[in-house]
Amino acid sequence: MMIPRKNWGMSLFDDMFKDPFFEGEKSLRRENIPMKTDIVEKDGKYELTMDLPGYDKSDIQIEVEDGYLTVTAKREESENEEKEGKYIHKERYYGECSRSFYVGEDVNEDEIKASFKNGTLCLEFPKQEEQKIEKKKTIAIE
Repeated sequence: MMIPRKNWGMSLFDDMFKDPFFEGEKSLRRENIPMKTDIVEKDGKYELTMDLPGYDKSDIQIEVEDGYLTVTAKREESENEEKEGKYIHKERYYGECSRSFYVGEDVNEDEIKASFKNGTLCLEFPKQEEQKIEKKKTIAIE
């Protein structure tokens, strides 16, 4: 019987100390984040690049609501996949995942350009003017 091993040469204690309790801020490890994303500010606009390997363009939905841009990707298990037998190891993800980013309340869907090629989603949208925040004021207690 073939049983995959996660970490060759690592002991039970090594796995235990990888628990988020022991890692503190490191527990938000990048490899655990689905839909890995880069955002670049360039020429008065933002360019968002998101990795979505294994998804088709029809699996992806992009919405703007209340200043938030939300990307949702959904993948269902293929009906063509062989159902006979028992999985020994399964890593491929099926289901729905999404990420949201605040882009400003003045951005509408007409201003967002999207393209999808080779498992990478690219979005381009205008940079909003930063609203000036008043300096900190102290309120006296009577």
